[in-house]
Amino acid sequence: MAVSSDLELVKKYLAGDEQAFNEIVRKYREKIYWHARRMLGNHLDADEITQEVIIVLYKKLKTFNFQSSLYTWIFKITSNLSINYINKLKIKKFFPFYDLPQSQLIEKSDIVKNYEDKEKLEILENALMSVPPKQREVFVLRHFEGLSYQEISEVTGKKIGTLKANYFHALNKILEKTKNEQ
Repeated sequence: MAVSSDLELVKKYLAGDEQAFNEIVRKYREKIYWHARRMLGNHLDADEITQEVIIVLYKKLKTFNFQSSLYTWIFKITSNLSINYINKLKIKKFFPFYDLPQSQLIEKSDIVKNYEDKEKLEILENALMSVPPKQREVFVLRHFEGLSYQEISEVTGKKIGTLKANYFHALNKILEKTKNEQ
């Protein structure tokens, strides 16, 4: 089966082809998850956001205006939902009974290596969580997703100079935090 472009998939979906929507989800689900994971810092929240993004896509894909790439449009939705979720979590911190244990994914093949990798991942996640959400968003999109500043500008609606400053500040904070914890 030939891989359809995003534009073709959206057009097929808008014409009533539900399979085209499934292809879009298959193509972007993992990217959505990892973007949300890096924004939120844990599996459960990222999984929840991934599901929400897919629901929003299903409901709002008919409003996609082809002014940007589908990729940046999806990441904008993911970023916005993640930031909204972060803001909700700030409110929940006043109510400790909402705290849920984080899921920990450990493979059984090499416990020592997994422990070291998990420790490094926790250091990085803690450093990411110490960065303000807007700076974190730029850092995640640039560093982990590999988006250009122009693409990040399309996702966030911010000027490239502002994005570069946010990335610079986020990078410095993360480097400082990880240096202190290693």
